[in-house]
Amino acid sequence: MQIVSHGDDRPVWLMYRTIQYMYEHFGNEFDWFYLVQDNTYTEAERIKSLVSHLSIKDLYLGRAEEFIGGDLDSRYCHGGYGYVLSRSILIKLQQYLDSCRNDILSVRPDEWLGRCIIDYIGISCVEKHKDVRYHSFQLGKNTDPDKEDSAEFKKAFTVHLVPDPTLMYRLHRRFSEIELEKTYREIEELQVEIKNLSKLTPEGEAGASWPIGINPPFKPKTRFEVINWEYFTEEQIYSCIEGTPKCELRGINKADISDIIETAVQQLNEKYQPLLRFRKRQLLNGYRRFDPTRGMEYTLDLLLEAHTQKGYSRTIAKRVSLLRPLSNVEIIPMPYVTEATRVQVILPLTVHEEGYVGNFLDTYSMNALDMHDNMLLTFLFIYDPFDAQRVSQNDVFAGVKSAIAEIEKRYSDVKIPWISVKTDVPSQVKIMDIISKKHPVDTLFFIASVWTEINGEFLNRCRMNTINNWQVFFPIHFQEYNPAVIYREQQTPSSAEFLKDGHFDRRVFSESCFFNSDYMAARTKMAADILDNDEMLESMEVYDVFIKYSNLHVFRPVEPGLVQKYTHRTCNPRLSEEVYHRCVLSNLEGLASRSQLALAMFEQEQANST
Repeated sequence: MQIVSHGDDRPVWLMYRTIQYMYEHFGNEFDWFYLVQDNTYTEAERIKSLVSHLSIKDLYLGRAEEFIGGDLDSRYCHGGYGYVLSRSILIKLQQYLDSCRNDILSVRPDEWLGRCIIDYIGISCVEKHKDVRYHSFQLGKNTDPDKEDSAEFKKAFTVHLVPDPTLMYRLHRRFSEIELEKTYREIEELQVEIKNLSKLTPEGEAGASWPIGINPPFKPKTRFEVINWEYFTEEQIYSCIEGTPKCELRGINKADISDIIETAVQQLNEKYQPLLRFRKRQLLNGYRRFDPTRGMEYTLDLLLEAHTQKGYSRTIAKRVSLLRPLSNVEIIPMPYVTEATRVQVILPLTVHEEGYVGNFLDTYSMNALDMHDNMLLTFLFIYDPFDAQRVSQNDVFAGVKSAIAEIEKRYSDVKIPWISVKTDVPSQVKIMDIISKKHPVDTLFFIASVWTEINGEFLNRCRMNTINNWQVFFPIHFQEYNPAVIYREQQTPSSAEFLKDGHFDRRVFSESCFFNSDYMAARTKMAADILDNDEMLESMEVYDVFIKYSNLHVFRPVEPGLVQKYTHRTCNPRLSEEVYHRCVLSNLEGLASRSQLALAMFEQEQANST
């Protein structure tokens, strides 16, 4: 919203300056201009719909008023009710504005403007243009918006005079109710029309999905696409994030269940009154599932106390189905990004991870170097103090450096630099501080792990989902379950099939994409807050830095293009308790699914008993 001050309190001069300003700053951008006073309530969507039905021509549209002692055919648009000016009138008016200011005497700015347009352009204010009429409503002193029900009020684009802010809010509430009622009527009419038309289809009435007008339920093609139902009661839910069999219903989940039960009872009363009146008594069973094509579905078994017209009461069990549909998809404007951006891949490596480098380099060579992808790789060797002292006699990373030299020999135009760091606590933030200082501010980083299988599909998503000064990208990779547990004596499937036997590891934040400038900005705010407290730095990851010290969007989606083979990670107890605990849980959850673990335990018990 722009606020412009003209520096003059004379009404006519203010209007003169306003018309000049509109032309100079917006004359080439808009087809229509709408002027209104601040003591007028305006239904903006109706004004927008009004001008969308107008052809571009000279038009001065509003509530027409007669000049005092003037010609009946010459009218001006009353400023209190707002009026629409076409761009063509604004352009033609410019050469005459000074003459109007000097020659036309008036106290009211709307009269002055109307007289100027009539005298020099030859156009008078109109309330109707072809099939479009400008509706306005004059608000009386004691008018109650909540009780106003006239057709003139309901159709109004503007209401005048509104003397105080409270009345403005009451008007907005009333017009919102009118629009909501109108929308509900249109929905009902469309539902009836869909139902009538469905009779003519091959499936007949059964072909219309429930609720009418909402997408039909998702139909899975394989058993892996089946959407699970969650079971709940009024106190507990039987699908918990922590993986426990049941947990207390609280927070947004409790509010959701309470709302859906109240809605169910309300809908039953609307259907059966006045014969029966229900009161909520008990939820016997509750089921819900999220269908991405339509919304959240619910099935409730309710035990209700029903009261008849004669005063009798009895208990009735009812099963109801409800749907909370998805709202309209919102398109969020995003800055332009390109897939041509160079990605700087950083691979931190500890001595415990050295054995996995061979597979990483093979994948990197095949998917990046052979494909000539626009990316660079840098190794970060993390030495503990003991290994750092013996590096000249026995370098623990000598084998890795030799493998890098072989890659550089095979690809003559490729260089893979490395950085050496000495620390016994390899904190992500400390490591990133070193890397950040050695690269330009416009560098797009991809922090990888030694188990990451780099491919062009993911690198493009890294480029598209990481937006400088707007968004950072923390993908959730897919982790294969332990083949020894889930397959046991069976043959391990190919890599193309093992996506079915694994999980998205939400415990790990080792892989991320972000611009160096965004990290530096967040890190600067963090430094001012914690004053480089080493203990705090060791307890945080890069993800925490962006969450706590940045206003950027932190995008953390599941990423099917980022797949890792099973491995048991070495958890460093020197890191913070939270980071260490997440690492341990990641190892435990990565063994197998609950059903596969249960089967393995059952088979082991059977073997022990025999």
